[in-house]
Amino acid sequence: MGEMIQAQKQQAWEQNSGSLSFNGSLSKEEEEMSKSALSTFRAKEEEIEKKKLEVREKVQVQLGRVEEETRRLATIREELEALADPMRKEVAQVRKKIDSVNRDLKPLGQSCQKKEKEYKDALEAYNEKNKEKVQLISKLMELVSESERLRMKKLEELSKNIDSMH
Repeated sequence: MGEMIQAQKQQAWEQNSGSLSFNGSLSKEEEEMSKSALSTFRAKEEEIEKKKLEVREKVQVQLGRVEEETRRLATIREELEALADPMRKEVAQVRKKIDSVNRDLKPLGQSCQKKEKEYKDALEAYNEKNKEKVQLISKLMELVSESERLRMKKLEELSKNIDSMH
């Protein structure tokens, strides 16, 4: 859990940081920007999840209502047929419309599930690329640090050589 939070902080810092400071550590401002970006990202993810759940609940409520209405109309239709009511044609038309709506609802539900899967797949791909980016930036920071260390060592050697000449 701690590693994941650290990786997310590192990721947010890398996304918001335009440059590295000389010694490779974060300044207060960069750290605040990192925390702000991370909290914004989390808030948006929570908002997306909340809206997705709301839409899913609305669809389920509508499906429940349609099923309930279908049952009620079937009962009414049976009663009407038993009475040989003159409204039989209208009831048959309403029933056909309900059947049509039911047929329309099925592909909508399937489309909803398909898009939800596509969203999850896209999010997973996005997270993988971000993870790769974090690893690459970490490697870059290591290389830059090593390069600085080697150059400083070489400069010290050159300085010693010059000093020994006097």
